[in-house]
Amino acid sequence: MIVVLLGPPGCGKGTQGERVAAVLGVPKISTGDVIRAAIKADTPLGREAKGFYDRGDLVPDALIMGIIRGVLAAPEQARGVILDGVVRTVPQAEGLAQVLSALGRSLDVVILFEIGDDLLVARLSGRTTCDACGTPFSGRQPGELHAECVKAPKGHLVRRKDDEPDAVRNRLRVYQDQTAPVIAWYRSHGANVVPVDAVGALDEVTARALKAVGRG
Repeated sequence: MIVVLLGPPGCGKGTQGERVAAVLGVPKISTGDVIRAAIKADTPLGREAKGFYDRGDLVPDALIMGIIRGVLAAPEQARGVILDGVVRTVPQAEGLAQVLSALGRSLDVVILFEIGDDLLVARLSGRTTCDACGTPFSGRQPGELHAECVKAPKGHLVRRKDDEPDAVRNRLRVYQDQTAPVIAWYRSHGANVVPVDAVGALDEVTARALKAVGRG
């Protein structure tokens, strides 16, 4: 099963993707994960991507999709995969469609996590993040020690600049500008786009996401 996750920043799609992947027994991968893995493995595409990283440039879509194709062609992805953050723009949706077609595979479902902007602003602006390992927290204040930090020295909690209310609203505007055409593209190409309410307890949202992939 091939599943694409869409949703605004802070909607919880990363966490829900992990949970759905665990139930389905398939991996969840993101663009960042596959690029870092390719760089670490020193593959030809990884070396090319590293050049863009080292210069501070964005990795081109064509290169990203080349790396994604290698991942999807691997035997461990034979049962399927959850794709989180792989598709953010129409060119990326088109690129993924071409990759899947070349591999003789098809997209099963697009899960669209939905949540109101005001709730997202409140959620993200109330979030702190460990400055060492990047773990996010809600309900904890900047300056607190992250005693269980997986990196040494132990991290402290900070509020990211892009989690300030004005910055969050700008991120949401960018998301809407990019993603609305993606949703329209998928629907116009006959994809199974399933909206999922992302508001509620963790288990409740997971149950809705599993229903979207036919496991509810």
